Amino acid sequence: MYSIVKIIQGRCRPWNISIAALICLTVYNVMLTVKLMYTQECPKQQRITIQKIPQVVYQKCNKNTQYNQDDPFSTLDLELGRWDDQHKYKLFDNIVVGDKYVVLNELFKTCLATQGSLDKLPSLIEVANNWNGPISLATFAASEEELNALLFYILYLKKCNEKINDKVSFHLALTKERRPKKYTIDEDRLREVKCDSPVEVLQHLTKNLKKGSNQWRAKLPYPQNHLRNLARKNCQAGFVFLTDVDIIPSSNMAESLDVFLGEAECKEGEKKCAYVVPTYEIDERVAFPHNKTDLVRMANKGLARPFHHKVFIYNQYATNFTRWQSTKDETNDVHISHPVTNFEFLYEPFYIAPDIVPPHDERFIGYGYTRNSQVYEMYVAGYEFLVLSPIFTCHWGLQVKRSRPTWREHQNNLNRKHFEAFKKEVFARYNRDPLNFMNTRKN
Repeated sequence: MYSIVKIIQGRCRPWNISIAALICLTVYNVMLTVKLMYTQECPKQQRITIQKIPQVVYQKCNKNTQYNQDDPFSTLDLELGRWDDQHKYKLFDNIVVGDKYVVLNELFKTCLATQGSLDKLPSLIEVANNWNGPISLATFAASEEELNALLFYILYLKKCNEKINDKVSFHLALTKERRPKKYTIDEDRLREVKCDSPVEVLQHLTKNLKKGSNQWRAKLPYPQNHLRNLARKNCQAGFVFLTDVDIIPSSNMAESLDVFLGEAECKEGEKKCAYVVPTYEIDERVAFPHNKTDLVRMANKGLARPFHHKVFIYNQYATNFTRWQSTKDETNDVHISHPVTNFEFLYEPFYIAPDIVPPHDERFIGYGYTRNSQVYEMYVAGYEFLVLSPIFTCHWGLQVKRSRPTWREHQNNLNRKHFEAFKKEVFARYNRDPLNFMNTRKN
């Protein structure tokens, strides 16, 4: 009997060892998994400094890291973003989103897509006061110093203006040449700065940006078309109203457009048309016009005139402001005043359309051939331009033609050369040449 027990124990010993080894391996795997889930180390950390006393550094990790809630730009990782097609600019979507931006895109049929550099951002205050729908704004920084000033000013606007805080989603473009590796936010200064002087705050922020290495605009063109595409593509509503940030819409335009677009023939993709909103420049000594009647009265007194009328008349000429001003509207509801019948190259209206229109070609950088090349492609593609009434937009200041800096003319000449290739591509794409460009050597 004793020998039989010995035999059984001898045969069971390897089985017991296997069970023990399996248990040890399982415990090791569990411990390793827990360690990987809760480790605080971040490979290739990006350092984002928030200036405080004492100074605090937030390190951005990947999925399992808890971001500090005090970081207002928790989604902005300068090592990420997306490149443009030419690999010249890094683009960042929705670096900070308005509290009600998503909801407003669902409530309103039109999203206002706009772009502007840091020095133009105070205009956003008046835009947000007049436009009650969602606003998608793209902006640009050419250096680390400008990025710091830009992000500070965005936070200042959100802190001091409830409408901007609710409505606006901000997007960012950075240049590859001088792309920042980090950004700094002075929170103590942000708490102390007063809300009643946005222009003075901006002047203080930018007083050193036009000196030394920050004097970039003469050498580095401003990527207008990149920003326009960036703002357009981050709108979530069915229609997009594409503007520049210093173009101020008339009051309650978003609501009145909702009614009009609900009955308009140009539904999303059903018909190729774009709704033109007349744009005027107004004397800085007057109050913003309450309605079309006020605006026409100002124009008759020389206190308002079509946008760029003295600087570059072809910019808006085809809108036919004379007809728009002389037509008496039978209703205050938004309606079509008249079609554009005298389209000509260099026309660049501010318009409303579904965001299926051709993109803004990003080979045009800086000044010249930026908006008008896109509108020209729309015309070749068969879009009809229809002028709306009684809504309008305004730009502050009666502009006069001054001698332009040499760098601006240089940019215009470069873009003129790009247009030679662009017009051939447009002809090949649509097999149409309504302005007879292909029979002329230069335009």
